Amino acid sequence: MAYTNAAKDAAVNAIRALLTSNIGYISLHTADPGTTGASEATGTSYARGSSTFPAASGGSGSTGGQATVTARTGSTTAATHVGIWTASSSGTFICGIALTTTENFSTAGGTLLYTPTLSAT
Repeated sequence: MAYTNAAKDAAVNAIRALLTSNIGYISLHTADPGTTGASEATGTSYARGSSTFPAASGGSGSTGGQATVTARTGSTTAATHVGIWTASSSGTFICGIALTTTENFSTAGGTLLYTPTLSAT
């Protein structure tokens, strides 16, 4: 089944409507988060990064602004996925996205710069 650009835009904008002021919070995950946001990184200094999503148009989805996610310190973290949430802590899990390559963070922590995209196909 093929969808029109208008239908794709409506689907993406419906997801955006779940976000407060169109801001999504990007998380790191050490395994596939599934539909619940499981396996989110934790620890000292870990923090989700924020990204603002513009309205979708032309069927191409909505690419959010680059988010800076702070990895935890004190132990190593191998991030395999990122997630999009409605809040900087807790909140509602929207979706998980596999990273192209595993991002390894040492005990000193670090940051991941990530530009998320919401799309419908």
